[in-house]
Amino acid sequence: MSLGGQPTGERRPDRAALVIAIVLIIAGLGMGWGTFTSGGVSMSTPVGPKTVPYIIAGALVILGALTAVAAMRGDFPERERQDFPPMLWIIGGLAVQLLTMKSVGFSIATGLLFAATAKGFGKGPLWKTIPIGIVFSFVVWLLFAKGLQLTLPAGPLERLFQ
Repeated sequence: MSLGGQPTGERRPDRAALVIAIVLIIAGLGMGWGTFTSGGVSMSTPVGPKTVPYIIAGALVILGALTAVAAMRGDFPERERQDFPPMLWIIGGLAVQLLTMKSVGFSIATGLLFAATAKGFGKGPLWKTIPIGIVFSFVVWLLFAKGLQLTLPAGPLERLFQ
């Protein structure tokens, strides 16, 4: 026994897992409430368009409760220490893509995300990964826009081929 009255080696509740449990429960309750209060569909049949959202909401609440129990028991394995700079590169790249998609188009914005993600994983210099990402993204844009006739944001590069 340790001085605190707990056996040595017993783990404390996992706070990160408790936060995840709370988020799962809130998401489930929010989805359930949103489904309950949404109008337009009568529930004259036992199975209808509101059934699946209720099932998903219930599953989220149950998973949140089970996650909370496991967190309180300390059942989660020890996690490695987080390395924040790579995560910041990836999150920053996603933010740049979301903020520039309409102004510079799909290919350039997604190419920047590709380069930032590569940098986050420690691969290649930006001067090399940005053009590679733009080329790959442009090929994806061509497949979706021309091959599947789907609309993706077009910028100066995409307008050359419209």
